[in-house]
Amino acid sequence: MRTRVTIRPEKPADYEAVIQLNDAAFGQPNEGALVRVLREEAFPAVSLVAVAGDAVVGHILFTPVTAEEAPAGPALLMGLAPMAVLPELQNQGIGSRLVRAGLKACTAIGCGAVVVLGHPEYYPRFGFVPASRFGIRCEYDVPDEVFMVVELAPDALTKCTGLVKYHPAFAEVTDP
Repeated sequence: MRTRVTIRPEKPADYEAVIQLNDAAFGQPNEGALVRVLREEAFPAVSLVAVAGDAVVGHILFTPVTAEEAPAGPALLMGLAPMAVLPELQNQGIGSRLVRAGLKACTAIGCGAVVVLGHPEYYPRFGFVPASRFGIRCEYDVPDEVFMVVELAPDALTKCTGLVKYHPAFAEVTDP
């Protein structure tokens, strides 16, 4: 049976629940710490929660990333990370709903494209393709198929190439 959830923007009252959710979903405290730093330092951000009743059961965060070569102007490039769903509610479509709502919210703020470092079997369903197709590569040493991008605005990546860099706090997140 699927849990009924509502997707909405994160509120200050959600902050601690979001930290705990990320730590539980990833099995380590570094993810919650990452969210805390990004919330304070990365602007603009899109942060959404999935709520069942009064409980936060899912979270997704999009924050700005930079590319070595990007055109001047408002073509904002965002990174999707992290995304978390309570372990006991995973595989019920909550993550997919968060991704779709997050991409829509990114489009609404004028974001041209979103990158993700994630599962190559999961993210293509949302339009993500290997970023290397656009001449974009990740600052981290990862396989080509796990660093992906989706254009939200036509031709947003036409002149955006090179190395994509995340907020420095991402470098602090490692597996235990």
